[in-house]
Amino acid sequence: MRLFPWDVSFRYKEWRQQLYRMNELLLSVLQGMWWRWRAPRVMALSNGGRHGMNKIDDPHSNLAEVISEAEAITSVNSLGSRQALNTDYLDSDYRSGQLYPFSLSSDLQMATFTLTNSAPMTQSFQERWHMNLNSLMDRALTPQCGSGEDLYILTGTVPSDFKVNDKVAVPEFVWLAACCAVPGGGWAMGFVKHTRNSDIIEDVMVKDLQKLLPFNPQLFQNNCGETEQDTEKMKKILEVVNQVQDEERTVQSQESSSPVSSARSKRSAPSPPEASEGSGSFLGKLMGLIATPFIKLFQLIYYLVVAILKNIVYLLWCVTKQVINGIESCLYRLGSATVSYFMAIGEELVSIPWKVLKVTVRVIRAILRILCCLLKAVCRVLSIPVRVLVDVAAFPMYTMGAVPIVCKDIALGLGGTVSLLFDTAFGTLGGLFQVVFSVFKRIGYQVTFENSGEL
Repeated sequence: MRLFPWDVSFRYKEWRQQLYRMNELLLSVLQGMWWRWRAPRVMALSNGGRHGMNKIDDPHSNLAEVISEAEAITSVNSLGSRQALNTDYLDSDYRSGQLYPFSLSSDLQMATFTLTNSAPMTQSFQERWHMNLNSLMDRALTPQCGSGEDLYILTGTVPSDFKVNDKVAVPEFVWLAACCAVPGGGWAMGFVKHTRNSDIIEDVMVKDLQKLLPFNPQLFQNNCGETEQDTEKMKKILEVVNQVQDEERTVQSQESSSPVSSARSKRSAPSPPEASEGSGSFLGKLMGLIATPFIKLFQLIYYLVVAILKNIVYLLWCVTKQVINGIESCLYRLGSATVSYFMAIGEELVSIPWKVLKVTVRVIRAILRILCCLLKAVCRVLSIPVRVLVDVAAFPMYTMGAVPIVCKDIALGLGGTVSLLFDTAFGTLGGLFQVVFSVFKRIGYQVTFENSGEL
């Protein structure tokens, strides 16, 4: 069980069903012990355990935890100054009722019999409220939250200006908020029931329920994971809620029709015709016999017409009320959607100048960066020595002046190469001629010598 600052909440456990039969067996005993268990509702837990508690009416009281009201009156100072007593409900149709019935809780004493779980209720309202909660818990809330381990319940009231015996404030309506904290498949749902007899339980969103409460509190952290809620499970819960509402309307119609039928039966019993004194004539009796069936027929028609008119008026009243409630709900939702739409548009319109300013600042920053880069480049250019700049500027002139010299050197090289080739060719030819000449010279010398011997 998780306790919250200003309301009571209960963690709905799976093994509640195992205790359900035992709770029903103990129901009669618990009803008799109801007022004897008022002492824990007087107390609030402190740092230590159960016996170290601070009393609401008398913080310095050393009484034990379980004590009857009769014993506490003589021992506790100013008992009843800050909480309701049995005497506050005398001569009234109200009694202290539980917002969350103990039959649905696993901790019978500490969980449900506390001050924060009690409120003035009539018997009929308490029966209908508990019937609604039992139906919702068994058929909708627990089945749609796994085993119920992650189901959290908050209950509370909103007080009205009416007080019982000018002491105990009667709630204007009671409410219940449920949060299924299953990761990735959770949901949150709220329920409201006004204390008027003709009102039925209504389903609301948790954020809408918070707006109905004083000071607009936040019931669950992050609205019970509003962005990750399972819409399919919420649709199934709403289907069961519609069934519970139809069942309650049927019960109300049956309860409202039963007094009408009983009154009709009393009225439909005609009183025996009383004969006037002294009318013993045959003509008077004959007229009475003739008129009696017509009188009864007119009475029957009158009762039927009255009953039909009553039922038609009641039906029209119910239809009108449902239409008005539907129109109010539609107008409220339309107004909420319109306000949300205009708020979103307003936020966007307000944010446009800011966004334009941000873009302008970014453009100016980019221009400043470009100018900074240009200045850096100019500074680097200016930081180069003048001699290097002169050499770079004179390089084309030196290049153009060196072209004739290079061409001359190339021409001299080519001329030397051609001259060398001619020298090589002429030298080779001269050598060949020299060899041929020397060979012919030898041959001619020998021939001449031989010819001279012959002579």
